[in-house]
Amino acid sequence: MYSKKDRKKARVKVRRRIRARITGHPDKPRLAVYRSLKHIYVQAIDDVNGVTLAAASTLDPEVRGEISGGGNIASARVVGARIAERLKAKGIEQAVFDRGGYLYHGRVKALADAAREGGLRF
Repeated sequence: MYSKKDRKKARVKVRRRIRARITGHPDKPRLAVYRSLKHIYVQAIDDVNGVTLAAASTLDPEVRGEISGGGNIASARVVGARIAERLKAKGIEQAVFDRGGYLYHGRVKALADAAREGGLRF
């Protein structure tokens, strides 16, 4: 008998494998992405001190004014540009991208590309 594959378990397994290899530092934080069906979130995390340096999501009031819905590629681009802007204001130009176990495709890729266009290097 065939059993259905648990996609969430598989994503968490990949996420743990990714997190074992990358860490964020104060001068080069980890950009952690979380993607739900309706929204997308990103945090710049300093793993050494355990502090979130900046965050952006489709739920932010200033981002909400620019987007029509939260679960599309256009919204992910706005969130990527916003996180780049907030990190540049703090003097941070480099980051490590943590895709959170999601495929580097669609909304995750759009967010990363927008952050790069905003001046972040990773």
